[in-house]
Amino acid sequence: MSRYARQMILPEVGSSGQAQLANAHVLVIGAGGLAAPALPLLAGAGVGRITIVDGDRVELSNLHRQTLFSEADQGQPKADVAAARCRALNSEITVVPVFARLSPASAPDLVEGVTLVMDCADSYAVSYSLSDLCLAKNIPLITASALGLSGYVAGVCGGAPSLRALFPEAPQNAASCATAGVMGPVVAIIGAMQAQMALACLMGQTPSPLGQMVQFDAKTMRSAAFRFDAAPEPEQAFAFVAPQTLGASDTIVELRDTQEAPIPAHPSALRIAPADLKDMLPVAEGRLALCCATGLRAWRAAETTHDIWPGEIVLVAASAS
Repeated sequence: MSRYARQMILPEVGSSGQAQLANAHVLVIGAGGLAAPALPLLAGAGVGRITIVDGDRVELSNLHRQTLFSEADQGQPKADVAAARCRALNSEITVVPVFARLSPASAPDLVEGVTLVMDCADSYAVSYSLSDLCLAKNIPLITASALGLSGYVAGVCGGAPSLRALFPEAPQNAASCATAGVMGPVVAIIGAMQAQMALACLMGQTPSPLGQMVQFDAKTMRSAAFRFDAAPEPEQAFAFVAPQTLGASDTIVELRDTQEAPIPAHPSALRIAPADLKDMLPVAEGRLALCCATGLRAWRAAETTHDIWPGEIVLVAASAS
């Protein structure tokens, strides 16, 4: 019996759908909690090529939600271990690990030639960078987030509105799993939904998961879904850039003090607190680059200073570079 017989019997899959999966190249950013259920499901379904990008190593505190790993994997690169697990599950596919963090500088090369991108990273700076790139290249992006007892998954770009159209304003806070906590089953549910949306998109199922968002609340055990096909792209968007792309013509501002960041994001950066920007920002032409750890303070600072800065404003998230 065929390895894929149980899914090929579905009219939504069949031999044509299975062929589309076999010919697909999926780029997965992040090999943590969301990827733990998503990666085996992609591999088991027969996605022909999977590239896994992650710059972290397995830690004991990961294991309650990152069930792709075991205690014996501690200290090993997550991308390498995840790739080995996928290969062990399906020897017919190609799985390539990339032990590196995605940055605005490395992202363009990584997305080149892929069929679909899955955002399993715990960083909204990465999520928006991927969305900007996928929108420009018309590549579908399945993005998700899980925190505490809730989460969401959405299909953006590839002909649908972008993540910026869905969430045009800066996030309310920079909380992450590391700072706010998360339940393992919540992450697994969201990650499994990511995989399902990705497979549906690769096989061209209708209605398309692109332009749809699904939310899940484990506290009430309820989920909700809505479509955002007509959501307009925001007129104003502050792009994330890598520090190494900044030059002499840029005005670079480090928003963190010396206690938080002894070494600024860029050696030419001026240190100005967010509250002092409007009073202390030098008068200059060209591009303004605002730097902080996650990009959140930079984004909020950009929202308050764009009316006094005549040129482009970009953001640097030091922790995502």
